[in-house]
Amino acid sequence: MNCMEIKTQDRYLEVGVKVILKNEKDEVLLLRRNPKKYPEIGPTWDIVGGRIEIGIPLIENLKREVKEETGLEIIDEPKLLYAQDIRGIERFPGRHVVRLTYISSTFGEPVIDEESLEYQWVPFSKLKNIDQLDRFLKEVLEKVKLE
Repeated sequence: MNCMEIKTQDRYLEVGVKVILKNEKDEVLLLRRNPKKYPEIGPTWDIVGGRIEIGIPLIENLKREVKEETGLEIIDEPKLLYAQDIRGIERFPGRHVVRLTYISSTFGEPVIDEESLEYQWVPFSKLKNIDQLDRFLKEVLEKVKLE
């Protein structure tokens, strides 16, 4: 088992880390998810992240996900923005996912892996207006004031 997954009775608990990754122009990196890998959610726009590996600190997991999905490096200390309690969704039946969303910085252009079709850098001011934005990212943007 590569990611943290704890089974309790008929449910699984997973922890995920995500990052609102900004560049030197204060734009946010969005990845369009590959519907072959994520058929239940389709080609939505989302931020970088994934499940944690057991025994590895959260920030190290976050850095690993950024490197794997984009080839980029986090260049400052990530700040925790929001924690989500995700239960009973179609993608994770029988699963309870705790999703921790951070904000951090990077530089350069990403080289995306097979999990994504494409990427775009979006100014903060236009982030909420992106079509097909991941619903959990939308929730973060509604709850947290980003400057």
